[in-house]
Amino acid sequence: MLNNDLLLALVTFARTQTLAKTAAALHVTQPTVTRGMQKLESDLNVQLFNRQPNKITLTATGKLAATSAAQLLHDQQAFVTQLQNFERNQQRLVVMATLPGPLVMLDARQSQLPANLTVDSTLITDDQLAATLTNRRARLIFSNQEVQTATIESRFLGIESLVVHLQKFMYQANQPTITFKELRGLSFVMLDNIGDWRHVSQQLIPDAKFLYQDDQSSFQEIAKYSDFPYFSTNVSLLRDEVRRQTTDDNRVAIPISDEAAHMPIYMSYLKSDHAALRHLMDQFVKWWPAAT
Repeated sequence: MLNNDLLLALVTFARTQTLAKTAAALHVTQPTVTRGMQKLESDLNVQLFNRQPNKITLTATGKLAATSAAQLLHDQQAFVTQLQNFERNQQRLVVMATLPGPLVMLDARQSQLPANLTVDSTLITDDQLAATLTNRRARLIFSNQEVQTATIESRFLGIESLVVHLQKFMYQANQPTITFKELRGLSFVMLDNIGDWRHVSQQLIPDAKFLYQDDQSSFQEIAKYSDFPYFSTNVSLLRDEVRRQTTDDNRVAIPISDEAAHMPIYMSYLKSDHAALRHLMDQFVKWWPAAT
């Protein structure tokens, strides 16, 4: 069986190009690296290095071996990580999201969540979704993307709809609905970490300015003591403090009529977990607030 330490030394040499730098990177002596490389050649029964009096380089076989060794080490670590995450998930069910709305819903229903459910509030990207499920870092992920692959599937959860809160004396406030274009040129106070809603507002509201806030309390203070418009959704209003804010301030809540203001939300999971998650997903669908 190949020694992983020797494979790591080969990969490190391919990156650093010298024995001295390889030894320094691995915190061992140069003779240790030299002996290790000789043993690896013996174990593989191939020539990995061209040796000259003052220089050592990889042969073509050595370069292939280094590339393959890097992939092998990566796959071994992925294997270990997957097993460890699987073992942990036998005791707890981790839920993640690519956008904050569903996490707000879970927070509002915290007392009703299963005891073994853990909500990881660190938002991941859409590109990370498949790998996060596959390596068992999470068993259920909320996103605005429907995923259908050989191993992953998605279930529709509901619609998250955007509402703008305008100072009631603004001329735009005197209408039942509004479009993104009608909000042209306004300055908005917004939370920084709002997932794809940030891109939607930036791209579809012409000439708008956004004052992003890192935390909920700062956002609430600015919204309370200023006339800046802000946004909410049917989901964000599940927060008690947001619900109070929208009723206590001097603004009018107006639904946005554009199709992009109504975002479908999905729950993605491994197909092998469908039966285990079905009841929980049924409950989430019942909890999802009606869209505007």
